[in-house]
Amino acid sequence: MKYDAYQDLFRKLGTPQDIDFLAENFGYDKELLLVIYTQRVVRETTKKFYRVKAQARRLAFMWQNGTSLLEIANKFDFPAILTALMVLEQRKISRKNFWKMINDLDSVKDRRLRRELEDVARADIVYSPEGSARQYARGRWGEAKLHTWLDGRGLEYETEKDLRAKYDKTPDILVHKPIEMNGSRKYWIESKATFGDPYEVRRHIKKQLQPYSDMFGDGAVVYWFGYVDDQRYDLPEGVDIISPTFFESPPVPFPYVPVGETRLEDRPLVSNAIDLPE
Repeated sequence: MKYDAYQDLFRKLGTPQDIDFLAENFGYDKELLLVIYTQRVVRETTKKFYRVKAQARRLAFMWQNGTSLLEIANKFDFPAILTALMVLEQRKISRKNFWKMINDLDSVKDRRLRRELEDVARADIVYSPEGSARQYARGRWGEAKLHTWLDGRGLEYETEKDLRAKYDKTPDILVHKPIEMNGSRKYWIESKATFGDPYEVRRHIKKQLQPYSDMFGDGAVVYWFGYVDDQRYDLPEGVDIISPTFFESPPVPFPYVPVGETRLEDRPLVSNAIDLPE
């Protein structure tokens, strides 16, 4: 995708309803739109987090005086789940207990609180348990695609789980024998079940790709939902972004299910698919 087209799409994804509108009217894949919408929400939340948290006592006062958690979230234009978390932290409910409540709403005895937590979980398609489950499942899906490709060629490799006991930083795949990609031999592959825009790629270079390059040599990263391909990236020498079509042609899309309508199994018990500020 070209950068101008990506920027236009990013700007238009202001609400969850925009996902359906853009898919139905312009033919975009819905899961791609959900991925980009999630990236936008996470970045905006990171920028606002401490400004909103500084007003946590005010938020709790509003709730105590009858304003619902969802109304407060809408007033501050902040994710509903995180708004509820801030309010309940002011009520001496720890993060750990908050996530227990969100993951098991039937255990919440206070009827008003249970109803409002149901409302915020339904409204927040990014930070809710179902939103986190979606991201977790998407990540496992991307890794499975990579494993299928390697297994189909009889290639031996170690996974991130295998490597974790030996290294501080671990790519998703470390092959026993290098693989020819883009005219060079690659020793590792990183799977990203997201969209590679310039912000995301720069973040991954700093946190993962450069350390992997230093430790293991030349490697590759695949963004299963595509990437902005007309920008210059300061990738480590010997590291390339590989198109999903290298592994599948055409790539098999992730099955889209509206978040909140179907509960996904095999999900984390708390909302940890996205890093949350402290």
